[in-house]
Amino acid sequence: MEFLLLFNERKGTPPPEKEGLAAMEKYSGELRSRGVFRRGGPLAPASTGAGVRVRDGKAFVTDGPFPETKELVAGFWIWKCKSKQEAVEWVKRCPNPMPNTEAEIEIRQVFEAEDFGAEFTPELREQEERLRKEIEGKR
Repeated sequence: MEFLLLFNERKGTPPPEKEGLAAMEKYSGELRSRGVFRRGGPLAPASTGAGVRVRDGKAFVTDGPFPETKELVAGFWIWKCKSKQEAVEWVKRCPNPMPNTEAEIEIRQVFEAEDFGAEFTPELREQEERLRKEIEGKR
């Protein structure tokens, strides 16, 4: 199973300190050596992003920053774990790179084809598999 982990950051959170970054790098190294870590990293500030909302076939774009947002996604990881519980256990060991602040990590399972049931027809599965192979071939 793959899981997406989202690092949430509250507005005004100070940047990570040297010691916190070193602890995170050590932790990430352990995740990689155990085969858990797939990919991930920090995200650019919300001020450089954009939000796109689609309504009635029309796209509405809002450039960042997003003032009404109290929490922002600051980074992500994609992990391979046997279960959500295993992912939770790994997160419990995660150091906080910003001491004296509250850290929050959201864990979400990444759906696979079989998770969609009968609605994901054999034709759609075949199309999905072709696209996946094409993407993998370009890496």
